[in-house]
Amino acid sequence: MTSILTGDIINSRESAPNEWLTALKETLSTYGKQPVAWEIYRGDSFQLEVAPEQALEAATLIKATIKTFKAIDVRIAIGLGEKTYTSDKITESNGSAFINSGECFETMKNSTLALKSEHEDFDTTLNLMLELAQLTMNSWSPTSSKIIKASLNNPELNQKQIAKLLGKSQSNISEGLKRGGFDEISKMLTYYKTQVKTL
Repeated sequence: MTSILTGDIINSRESAPNEWLTALKETLSTYGKQPVAWEIYRGDSFQLEVAPEQALEAATLIKATIKTFKAIDVRIAIGLGEKTYTSDKITESNGSAFINSGECFETMKNSTLALKSEHEDFDTTLNLMLELAQLTMNSWSPTSSKIIKASLNNPELNQKQIAKLLGKSQSNISEGLKRGGFDEISKMLTYYKTQVKTL
C-alpha cells in the first residue's frame, strides 16, 4: 500500500510564487526526489507519494508551510491504495492510490483536507476528524504556522529549543502552539498512524 497526496494552492495569485514555491519545494524534497516522488505541475498543483503512515503528517506540514504566507492556503486530498504502474514521473504513475486521491480531490467542495481509501469506516471517521481539525488549521496565522512547521520538522526539540531555533521567546512558542491546536492535531496524527497500520 502507498499514499498519494494531490494538492493545489488556494489564491495562488495573491502571493508571490517565487516565495511559496521555494518553500513548497523544500518541504516536498524532504520526502523524496522530483519527479519520481513528487512533482509540481500547472504552476500551483502538486502530487507527492509517501508511506501511508506519513501521509497525514506530510499534509499537515505542507499546510503549515503554505500558511506561513499571507492570503494563501492549500487544498490536499490523500489517496490510500496500491500503485500498479510506476513511471519516471509520479504524475504518470497509476493505481488505486492515484485514483482515490484524484476522486477525493474532485469532491472536495469546502474542505481543504480529506482522504479516501478502500475502507469506508476508516474514511468516515478520519474525514470527520479532519473537518474538525480544519476549523483550527484553516485559520492558522503565518506566525503560528512557522511555529507548527518548526515543531513538525523537529519533533525531538522541546519548546525552549524551538524558541532558540526561531529566535522567539518560549512563551511565544507555547502560545503559538496552543492557538494552532498543536496538541490536538498531534493526537490526531498519532491516531491516524495507528489506524492506517490496521488497513
